Amino acid sequence: MKRGAPVDDINEDDLLVGKPKKSAAGLKAVEVALERGIAQAGVTRTMQSLLRLNQRDGTDCPGCAWPESQGTRKPAEFCENGAKAVAEENTLRTVTPEFWAEHSIAELATKTEYWLGNQGRITHPMVIRPGDTHYSPIAWQEAFDLIGEHIRASTPERTVFYTSGRTANETAFMYQLFARSIGTNNLPDCSNMCHESSGSALNPTIGIGKGTVSLEDIHKAELIFVVGQNPGTNHPRMLSALADCKSNGGKIVAVNPLPEAGLFNFKDPQSIFGVIGNGSSLADEFLPIKVGGDLALFQALGHLLLEEEERVPGSVVDHEFITTNTEGFEAYRAARKDLDWEEIETATGLSRLQISTVAQMLVKSKATIICWALGLTQQPHSVDTIKEIINILLLQGNFGKPGAGACPVRGHSNVQGDRTMGIWEKPKEWLLAALDQEFGIVSPREHGLDSVETVEAFENDDVDVFVSMGGNFALACSDTEVLEASMQRVGLTVHISTKPNRSHVMHGRTSLILPTLGRTDTDDKHPGGRQILSVEDSMSCVHSTQGRLTPVSEHLLAEPVIVARMAAATLGPDHAVDWKAMADDYDVVRDHISRVLPGFEDFNKRLRTKNGFILPNPPRDTRSFATDTGQARFTVSPLEYLKAPEGHLILQTVRSHDQYNTTFYGQDDRYRGISNGRRVILINQDDAAELGFQDRELVDVISTFQGQERRADKFRLVFYPTPRGCAAAYFPEANALVHRELVARESNTPGYKAMTVRFLPHEEQVRQLS
Repeated sequence: MKRGAPVDDINEDDLLVGKPKKSAAGLKAVEVALERGIAQAGVTRTMQSLLRLNQRDGTDCPGCAWPESQGTRKPAEFCENGAKAVAEENTLRTVTPEFWAEHSIAELATKTEYWLGNQGRITHPMVIRPGDTHYSPIAWQEAFDLIGEHIRASTPERTVFYTSGRTANETAFMYQLFARSIGTNNLPDCSNMCHESSGSALNPTIGIGKGTVSLEDIHKAELIFVVGQNPGTNHPRMLSALADCKSNGGKIVAVNPLPEAGLFNFKDPQSIFGVIGNGSSLADEFLPIKVGGDLALFQALGHLLLEEEERVPGSVVDHEFITTNTEGFEAYRAARKDLDWEEIETATGLSRLQISTVAQMLVKSKATIICWALGLTQQPHSVDTIKEIINILLLQGNFGKPGAGACPVRGHSNVQGDRTMGIWEKPKEWLLAALDQEFGIVSPREHGLDSVETVEAFENDDVDVFVSMGGNFALACSDTEVLEASMQRVGLTVHISTKPNRSHVMHGRTSLILPTLGRTDTDDKHPGGRQILSVEDSMSCVHSTQGRLTPVSEHLLAEPVIVARMAAATLGPDHAVDWKAMADDYDVVRDHISRVLPGFEDFNKRLRTKNGFILPNPPRDTRSFATDTGQARFTVSPLEYLKAPEGHLILQTVRSHDQYNTTFYGQDDRYRGISNGRRVILINQDDAAELGFQDRELVDVISTFQGQERRADKFRLVFYPTPRGCAAAYFPEANALVHRELVARESNTPGYKAMTVRFLPHEEQVRQLS
């Protein structure tokens, strides 16, 4: 029996702290997944959706972008957090016009994201106008006309189109076409905030901004590095692939500041051994690195590999591959010849012995994959760090052979596909030229705003219209308080959403909420009947996704339909693009894509094959590299790491096990032993003692950046085995501490893993004691 929406909000005074878990998944994961689904949607609806999840001709999970097998699929091809994501979408809880009439904006502004999101699915388009205190219903066509009026009254450079990774390929293609038809490349997206650093490092070094491995490569690898990543929470199905690698004789090295359960032991809930046994041991070596020390680590590993090659020529370096396919090797070898081990140990918090042990594993491996996620991408030197990883892979020829390559693990389903479809503020000329030829438009050539630049544009009052395709921009970005204040000065904000979130509350002077179908909903209100969409996973496989559940409201529209009707209302009936044809039949969209984007030839036919199709990947397929010189590139970067002044720590943000990005499924972080609260700081016990604080003490947090401070109050310190000098807090609660100019160079990704902070006794607590 499903339960109603929560009445009570998070009470941080109810925080419970226990011992961290030593294994991930298992029977408990199954219990939690089913309990959350049934509570939201009931037994029948939950089972209907889960049995189709990630199956052929089924629904692609709206959670992470981990790929499915090209061979046999398991009957339950999902993880605990995927089931939670589906439960959030499948819910029978509804947010009707009566809800908005009952709750004023002033009241909703006091609620947490947990409370807002758990109220249910939005059932009607809503509007709030200048002077209103509540959202009220609006007819769909009136909403589209309002959008058109505001966009036409502004200029292209003052109109911004944000995109969340959930958006399907067809929607994303139409969305960027709409923006460029208006005349803007202001297309910030969630990639700007997560893996933009990966693309900024990969494109100039190997000629492609994506990973170069397949799921089968993970199984075949002799050695896998899992760096700056917590797969047990963020990509749980990856644990099955790592377990397969281990059973095939592979080794795994985990590099992470926190000892996450999923890095050590996996209890596969689909096997007897996983349910009642001890599970599968994963990491052969664990390097508890300091936050920001990864560049130093991979420079040290490069030094040791070259040192071993000098000692035993031909034992490590793939000279044939380097001579044929790369440039810059001699400069790299010269740069890595000498190493200051004292500084390396300071930067990493690791011993020379620990690093040397892992280096020997690299020496012995003939097929190595290095995986990474946001622990590497959200620091000032992130791009250099990832380039250093590419150096290591190039050194041993780990491209274009089984079990080897680079593997940036994307965090959100279809975030990679959105970029492939043209969601990017810095489009290439070939894409714009192809769009112009296909549609008879003139696309703008000037680069647009990314996510961080959009935050600055908000603050400078340079935005008139902000359209958000999914997501929760107000909470996801850095400098939260500055952003929320400036968003409320915008003329029009438009949110294409499934559920209430913080961005709906921090709205523009006029604001629209347009409720849309989710992945699991049937999309059949078309002349030709039920439609399918497509997504691209983290390993470049494009496949179909189709919902089969009855939507909770007859007033919901599909995302492609919403885009088409916005465009028609804005650009008028004489525009060159036939928006209605694309909204009526998504095959029309795909036919356009097939003529615009390389690799999508015969899109409609190939999409309907058994497994979809895999996009071309030159480094993987042919050992070729589409850089400006046609060669893969070794690079040389100076040693750089994060240093905190006395009395300060380096703070990184992390997710809890009960959240996905800014969506909170519940209040527990089971694997870390934390529940019923989120405003916590995980801190090394010795650091706390040195700073004069105790376990569970309430503190106010002050971050400093270039002489400017940001503040977030009432966090509770929790002793945790994090490296000395480092601490962790949950995203997005700590986002207010990230100054918008604290970014990764080249990629402009916010520095969520690079905050310099100090603590003060919580002011309210001090007043009470005095």
